[in-house]
Amino acid sequence: MADAARKNSFLRLCAALGVAVLATLGAAGTANAVTATSYVALGDSYSSGVGAGSYGSSGSCKRSANAYPQLWANAHAGTQLTFVACSGARTNDVLNQAASVNSSTTMVSVTVGGNDAGFTDVITTCTLNGDQACIDRVNTAKSYVNNTLPSLLDNVYRTIKSKAPSAKLYVLSYPRFYTVPGSCSLGLSDTKRTAINSGSDTLASVLSQRASAAGATFVDVRPAFTGHNICSGGTSYLNSLTFPVDESYHPTAAGQSGGYYAPFRSVTG
Repeated sequence: MADAARKNSFLRLCAALGVAVLATLGAAGTANAVTATSYVALGDSYSSGVGAGSYGSSGSCKRSANAYPQLWANAHAGTQLTFVACSGARTNDVLNQAASVNSSTTMVSVTVGGNDAGFTDVITTCTLNGDQACIDRVNTAKSYVNNTLPSLLDNVYRTIKSKAPSAKLYVLSYPRFYTVPGSCSLGLSDTKRTAINSGSDTLASVLSQRASAAGATFVDVRPAFTGHNICSGGTSYLNSLTFPVDESYHPTAAGQSGGYYAPFRSVTG
């Protein structure tokens, strides 16, 4: 009887050790799954990294090695990054980019809406014309953002969610461009700068609302740019008017790191 009891005790011990080993392996497997993120970066020039240099062979899309999606992948070992954001992208272009999203995707980031709202034309109008013309053009853009853009954004977010129902979707905003009043003695008037900033704020509000409605996480980058806007007098995170012209009003490498990557990482981990 004693031998039988010892044998049963030994078998119970082996079984317990087996369960512990399996539990440990399961935990390790979960950790590896989190580390090996399948990340798809969609969007326009603010996601591709226009203005931040180091574009490699990405052609007119200007995908920068300094852009926040690449910085995130660099900091998270095992990340499988599909980087398809492209300069000039509008909502319909991002719908095409979303072909890269599938059921195995675990994370998606996107910036879109600025080009639909006519950002380039706003800057051109404000640069070449007087205060009232600038205000009028910004108001036209704001009307578009409030009345037309929401349904376009809804379609983009819905499409992404349908392709990857379990993926976490992050919608990032655009920065305010100017400190008003600022240290710039030349260039646009404070009236124009204030109008342009109000356009960024309107766009951020709509992006936040539509992201929330879609079950996505909104990442507001405006606070991270505070003190680093054009005319701030400090380290600027944004190019002012520069050459190539398409890099004007886009984040520098420091802007991608401090203005985009930092708030993005604070939300994603």
